[in-house]
Amino acid sequence: MLNLRRRALLHLLASAAAVPAVSPLARAQSYPSRPVTLVVFVPAGGTPDIIARLVGQSLSQRLGQSVVIDNRPGGGGNVALQAVARAPADGYSLLLVATPHAVNVTLYEKSAVTVTRDILPVASINTDSFVLLANSSFPARTVAEFITHAKDNPGKINVASSGTGNLSHLSGELFRMMTGVEVVHVPYRGTPAAHSGLMAGDVHAMFDATVSALPQIQSGALRAIGVTATARVRVLPDIPPIGDTVGGYAVTGWLGIGVPKGTPAEIVERLNRDINAVLADPAMRTRMEDLGSDAHPGSVHEFGRLIAEETEKWAKVVKFAGLKVE
Repeated sequence: MLNLRRRALLHLLASAAAVPAVSPLARAQSYPSRPVTLVVFVPAGGTPDIIARLVGQSLSQRLGQSVVIDNRPGGGGNVALQAVARAPADGYSLLLVATPHAVNVTLYEKSAVTVTRDILPVASINTDSFVLLANSSFPARTVAEFITHAKDNPGKINVASSGTGNLSHLSGELFRMMTGVEVVHVPYRGTPAAHSGLMAGDVHAMFDATVSALPQIQSGALRAIGVTATARVRVLPDIPPIGDTVGGYAVTGWLGIGVPKGTPAEIVERLNRDINAVLADPAMRTRMEDLGSDAHPGSVHEFGRLIAEETEKWAKVVKFAGLKVE
């Protein structure tokens, strides 16, 4: 009898140990019960940071908890990525995912953490375009003229970027890959320095985010030649897409939200619904348009497909350019 009772007790304890104290469904139903952190890969004040704060403020109202912005710049976005990938998979650590994270899968090929392996897609936020700029004295005024001038002067046209490996650089490498022009890449430390070099005539052209280039274009300090979007953009209605001349050329910057791999599906779906609701707000859409961006809601699957497609696209460009960062 004593042995029977002992066996029954051991069986009961084993059964209890096999059942989590709180099931994933219960955790999802009570989520969130404390503030949520959104890790941003750029310093405070940059356009991605501004958009993160706009979305975070509205999202906090829907979640009923504060969304705290944690700026962790560095490593081309990898510092923020690693912080979230290594955080508990409970929905309280979110990552502002962006195009550089897709680029870095190939650019940092030895990285122990990647967006495709260690982050679950939650929701896309926005898309924005880039623009091909030129010094005001540069002879080419159209994309076709730019290509002709570059081919007539191989290796003599300097194209600036705000840093090696970012989208301002890779937009130019994609252009070079698709047109066959020979230009010289000149990386600067940030957009303001690149703008200064371009206006001074130290370099001839640059691909830049439309929102940061707009003041220089409107003042006449720099000339817009073509936009990287597939159609004309609202803030530059007179500037044609580069794709009208170079068939298939397109570059779109994007932002979204991701969480550590292993986060319960119920929490991922909850966040997706709430973020899409935030983006459906007309006031939010207007504010994003003022920043040169378009709200881009969608499903978890759609955002995952975007990340996969962008990773594959930029892998080809990184390999073409022979880029590698240890």
